[in-house]
Amino acid sequence: MLTVLLLCCSNVFMTFAWYGHLKYGHAWPLWKAIAVSWCIAFVEYCFAVPANRLGFGAFSGFQLKILQEVITLIVFVVFALGFLKEKLAWNYLAAFLCLALAAFFAFAFKSGGTP
Repeated sequence: MLTVLLLCCSNVFMTFAWYGHLKYGHAWPLWKAIAVSWCIAFVEYCFAVPANRLGFGAFSGFQLKILQEVITLIVFVVFALGFLKEKLAWNYLAAFLCLALAAFFAFAFKSGGTP
């Protein structure tokens, strides 16, 4: 559970690092957007690295990556709707459903690849 919490925190910071400047940073020179994003991404790494170290063993590497991607999408949906004020279209929902099915298959069955 700590792994999931740390990955959620990590993804909140990474989402702002990658996409936050799209709303307010258009007047910034590109170098400034990159520098601010790197500073935010540093905090993201401070959550992501421990999350993956703690989670590896309980989850396989494949499962950690799939879990991270699902969390990324959930965080991004909240960010896009709340911060960027974008609309959620049916085709995005269909794509998220496909990804949810991928996550189901990654976690629902035992594999021989878990360390």
